[in-house]
Formats: sequence, structure tokens, C-alpha cells
Amino acid sequence: MKHKKIISGVVAASLLASSPWTPALAESLKWNYVNAYEEKDGSLFNSENYDFMKFSEIGDKLAQIEKQSNRVKVEVKGQSSTAQPLYVVTIAAPDTQGKFGKIQALRKQMFKNPGKAQDWIENNPDFKVPIMINGSIHGTEFIGSDAVMQLIERFALENDETTMDILENNILIFNVVQNPDGRIDATRFNGEGIDLNRDFITQSQPETQETVALIKEWNPMVFLDTHGYVKNYAPNKQGLIEPCTVPHNPNYEYDLYEKWAMDQAEAMETEIMSNKESFTGGLYQSMEGTYIPQRDDAEGWDDYPPIFTPMYAMYHGAYGHTLEAPTNDEDGVSWMYDAIMGALKNATDNKQDMIKDQIEMFKRGINFDHPFHEEGFFPTAYVLPVDSEDPTVTQKAVNHLQKNDIEVVQASKAFTADGKSYPKGTYIVKMDQAKAGLANTMLWDGEDITEDVDAMYDISAWSLPELWGFEAIAVQSDFDVTAAKVNQIQEQGSVSGKGPFLIPNSSVKAVNLVNTLLQQGVSVKRDSDGNFYTEAAANLISAAVKQSGLHIGSAKVPADAVEVDDMKVAILKDGGMNKAQSHSGTKLALKRLGFAVTELTPAEVAEQGLSTFDVFVYSGTEGLIAKTQSRTGNKEFGFKNPAQFDSFKANVEEFLNDGGKYIAVGAGASLATKTLGLTDDDIVVAGYSSNGIAKVDYSDEGVTGGYGEDDLGFVYRPVWYENTANDEISATFDDNSDFFVAGHWKNNSEAQGKAVIVKEQDKDVTMIGLEAGFRDHTDYLFRLLSNSIFEK
Repeated sequence: MKHKKIISGVVAASLLASSPWTPALAESLKWNYVNAYEEKDGSLFNSENYDFMKFSEIGDKLAQIEKQSNRVKVEVKGQSSTAQPLYVVTIAAPDTQGKFGKIQALRKQMFKNPGKAQDWIENNPDFKVPIMINGSIHGTEFIGSDAVMQLIERFALENDETTMDILENNILIFNVVQNPDGRIDATRFNGEGIDLNRDFITQSQPETQETVALIKEWNPMVFLDTHGYVKNYAPNKQGLIEPCTVPHNPNYEYDLYEKWAMDQAEAMETEIMSNKESFTGGLYQSMEGTYIPQRDDAEGWDDYPPIFTPMYAMYHGAYGHTLEAPTNDEDGVSWMYDAIMGALKNATDNKQDMIKDQIEMFKRGINFDHPFHEEGFFPTAYVLPVDSEDPTVTQKAVNHLQKNDIEVVQASKAFTADGKSYPKGTYIVKMDQAKAGLANTMLWDGEDITEDVDAMYDISAWSLPELWGFEAIAVQSDFDVTAAKVNQIQEQGSVSGKGPFLIPNSSVKAVNLVNTLLQQGVSVKRDSDGNFYTEAAANLISAAVKQSGLHIGSAKVPADAVEVDDMKVAILKDGGMNKAQSHSGTKLALKRLGFAVTELTPAEVAEQGLSTFDVFVYSGTEGLIAKTQSRTGNKEFGFKNPAQFDSFKANVEEFLNDGGKYIAVGAGASLATKTLGLTDDDIVVAGYSSNGIAKVDYSDEGVTGGYGEDDLGFVYRPVWYENTANDEISATFDDNSDFFVAGHWKNNSEAQGKAVIVKEQDKDVTMIGLEAGFRDHTDYLFRLLSNSIFEK
């Protein structure tokens, strides 16, 4: 496989220098020049590879196009996780350039006066609508960005009737390569190992944040997300174009979306089929159409979770479509190009009625009028109380909501809602607002959809309050409150009293503060409940406490408190097995908790051992330690030869015998722990498609300090433990038939009351069946990791 070296930041800097629209941008961005990357020519996980446009070529090509056209605006809107530029190209008729701000301002009126906006649309048929095309969010799906580049060149330079008609009616926004890291390294995910098309509720990654900001900036009428590769889902129907099968998320105003989505999908199909003779491959020459899940299937390709890019865009009123080309070759590029052209023609022909229905979604939110929802489904408001000592979790939630165009207010005086009193400073999300559906899907508890369909495509529960650990109290009745709109919160922490000082085991920020102090050489102790104490002087810890956002005070150090150490943590790295880095969420969780984390491959553990570390975390597939790998792509990330398994096992045993700590997270790691002979428990695993939020009874000490009975946990491919006589059981699934709260999990009654966190009594081995670091989303569970690390 050929490689080409590129230097991060160089191409971006040359593009910025050549662009007449970017002086302010150039001043605001500071580029990080990093070491050379090896730019790959293809992926081991693709059955086909072709001569796709390399990321290192894209910046220069955009600069060339921009010089030739007065329709094009090229910007760098941010950086990827490895500091690669995120290119955004906006194309419109020349008389529209310079009016983008006015157009965006007019669109914002849709959220304030939607009725007037609809009237304005009626009287101004020459208005322009924004359409957004997202290029290759998965790095191995190269065809998306290649099609985008061809479309950019066409709409920048060509003057045919179709091109000019589309430009007279639309503004085209191209997010050219949404995942530069993945394209460079020929991997599905970004440089942090995160699948960006699963990150749109969490928004943990800079690439996702850039796309969210772009959607919020333009509120596109249509959003197209380019993917590959789907073929043979239906006889002679190649590729995939959404809309989706059931279940549909109840927080959508789905009737407004569905009114246009199928017509647009079939318009894309028609455009592809009209150019059938131009395809060269037999797969394409014999195709009779495309696979449109809602039309061609009963279930199996749902749009339920807001983690996917087009589904997220739908909450901003967009007609969102995932487009999956059939193959990774030039035919695949042509298929994608034609699909997008079909969508653009359809939007141009129907823009007036489509935009009025987009505005209708916002009108329903503002008027609290949801005609296809049961009464009470949308509460009047959500009340978000604030912990006076540790407000950080609620503040993170408020900032997150605001970044997603959801209005939050803060009470200026005490008030009462549904008979309960709340103090001044409480946050409130009123649900009579334009994007009520997005607010509700982030804040509701979720629902158990196990009986609705046989299986789900991905997660089925994601509640921010339940999985980030803040209260969001749904209020059904009207109430009066004096409140002010909240802007971004940047509250500093504080220290009060003379000490010793208590740092509660209450949040990610709290544990991060502890690790910061330990790394600064400050002595810290921990009690049996997991809370922390320091006898250091206030002025010594003040700066770190201010940065943390906590408000800490004096407290007596309990007699059972023991000193904790700055721990060196290693995590077993999944470099991309099964097209995912399954350890990445846990790695990010550990980093956010403040631990210094080193990734080690299975081969590195086998060759080097673990003697320089205090903790070894296994979070990922059991296939990582398989003696042989049958799939070509997986071979790169597993053992180099079967003998390395024996070395790996011996080095882990030696590590434990020398006082090391081993932590397994999730089903795969638990099965691997059994394979390594580190537990005699029976590991019982549910199906891969099972996931959700469950009630968990924690012991509230040691590994589960800070968690109690009737608490919550998250499972993904659920696992539990039986034959646990030799274990200390720290948590069990709640022993009631309703223990499963939200999500999709067939036959979950088998896990009722069973152990889900255990620690071996004769060795320092802890197994956590819950997904404590899942995709950097389950903040509330992160402290299970820190508890396990600090527990003596």
C-alpha cells in the first residue's frame, strides 16, 4: 500500500493566505504544526479501493476553484482532533454573496415570528434556501468527499441551465471532509477513535462541534450525509437513501418530515437511474432502483436516536437523508453525485412549500401545539436545580443546551412549580420554543421500545439527565417565574474555611480536581464513601479549585480515610478492529477524570509488559486477544503470532502479582478476563443489539462510592455475572421486573437482580458490566472508573 506524507496545518495556512474572505479567521485560529502523518491509499476494511482524492490535495484544489469563481466562499471553520483543517465551501449566485448575514438573520426570524416568516415566503418567491451536504463523516467511505469536490467544481464554474436554476434558488453549503483524520489514516473514526456519526447527542469531538455550529448557523432546509457502502439490501436495488423504517423518535414532528422525505428520496433514485448507462460495473448496470428503507422494508434501519448527523439535523427542521453508495469506486462517486443532484432539483422545484413546512415545525414549538403527540408528552418546562457545592454537571448541561439553539432561563427569584419550591438561580427550559423537539429528546427519560421492533440499528436511550447526572424535573402545569435568559456560563470555583477541605465524590470535575492536586504534589485522602480530603493550605489549592468550578469548604477528615496516589493508567488499545475503536470512550472518560492514560496494543503488552503502570484497563472486544485474526483488517490490531497470547497472559499475571490493578469494562472485556483465567465467574452476555438505561443497586462504598440503591446505569451488549461466590459484589441490576428503564433489550428479565459489578477477593481484578465510559457520553458513570482505580 502506497503512502504519502503530509504536514498538518501547512495546506490550511496556504488556503487562508489565498482567500479574500478569511483575514479575521486567520487571526482567530492558531495552527498546531504536528509530525508528519502517513496518508494511506486505501483501507484494509474495504473490499474495493480506488484512486480517491487525498486530503492533502483538497486544500489546494479548493483554492484553485475559488480563484476561478465569484460564486465561491472557502473557509476553514475549525480543526479536527489532530489539528487538520475543516473546510467549508459556500456556493451561491454572485448577487447573493455578501448577503449571507441578512439571509441568516431572516431565517432566525422563523424562531421568533414563524407566522410572519411564512407570509414573507409567500410574498417573496425569489428567496434562497440553504442546503447542506456533509462529506465523508466515515474516513473509509471516500466516495462522499470525492462527489462533493466534483459538485463544488460544477457549481463554481458551470453555466448550464440546471446549474444556474439551482443556484438561483439555493445556497449550497459543503462540509467538504467532515473527518480529515479518518480520510488520512483510512479509518472509520477520527484521531481520538470516535465514530463521529454516533457523536451528535454528546458532541464530544471538535469535528462534531463544527458541524453542529454550521447547522445552527444556517438551519438548512435539506441535509444530505454521504456514506458507503450498502448493496443488495433489496433485489437489484443498490445503495441506500433514507427515509427510515420504524421506530421513529417521538420527539420529531414526523408528519412534516415525512410529507416531503419520500418524494425527495425517489427524486434522488430517479436521477441515479436516469444516468444508469454511464455506470461501468455490472452491479450498477443491472440495478432497478435504490433501497429506500421506509418504502422497501418493515424495520431494521431506524432514525430513532439523535446520534446520527441527518437525524440530529432534523431537529433543526432539515429534511435529513443518509445516502449510502453501493461501492467504493468511481461508480460509487457517480452514484453519490447523481443522488445529490436529484435532491437539489427536487428542493428547487418544491422549495416554497418545503420551507413553509420547515417553519411550521418551529411554529408548533413556539405555540406549544403538537397535534400528533399525546397530551403531556411535552412538559410545560424542565426545571434544572443546581447543587450549590458542585454546580458543574448542571452548568455543563446548560451550556450544551445553548450550543444547540435551545433557550435556557435562570430564575431571578424563588418560585413554585407543580407544588414544589425552587430557589433563585435555578435553571428552566421552557418548552414553548422553536426547537422543543430537540430540547425534549435531550432531557426526557426515554422509553422502553423492546416490543416495538425485533432489533435496533444502534443505541435506543441517551437521556442527558440520567447519563450526565443532573436533575431535569418535568413540570406539567403552568407556573409563574421571574427569570432572565442565560448566556454562556463561566463560573469559577471557590474555597471557604480554614481546612481540612472536603472534595465531594460528586462529578467528573471533582475527580479531575483531585488528580490535578495529586499531580501538583498535594496530599489527598479518600474515605470509604469515595469522598476526598486535603489538609493543604487554601492558597495552595485555590487556583485549581477555581478552575474546577466547585465550591469546597472545611470538614473533618474521617478516621477511615486513606491517602491516594497519582496513578499511572494503561488502557488496551483497539486500533480499529471491526471498524471501531471500542476503547476510545473509556480512554476519553479517564482523561476527563484527570488521569494520565497510555494506550498499549495487545502486542505491546505481550512484548513490554506492564511494570511501569499502576492500573491496566481493558475496555473493548474480546477479539483483541484472540490468538489468530480471520479478518484481514483486524490482523493489524491483534497479536502478531499466537505465542503472543501466552506472553500477554503471563505479563498480566505478573502485573497483578506485583500489586497492579486490573479493570475490565463491558461484555467483551469481561469475556477476555475469563479467557485470561483472572475470574472463575460465569460471564453471561445478551445480544449485540441490546442497550439502554437500567436501574442498578449500588453498595455506595468502595468501587461504587457515591452511588446508591435504585440508581441508574447504562448497558450496551449487556453482561452480568453468575457463580460469584469468590467475589465482592458491588452492584446488581435492580431485583424488580421494571428494572429496565429505557432502550431495547429482549429477554432482559434474565438479568434481573444479577451482579453487574464484582471484584475478585484474592486478586485486584474488578469487572464492571456497565458501560462506564461509553462514547464519552456516560459522564454519570465515569466515577465507577475512578473509584475502581483509587480503591485500595
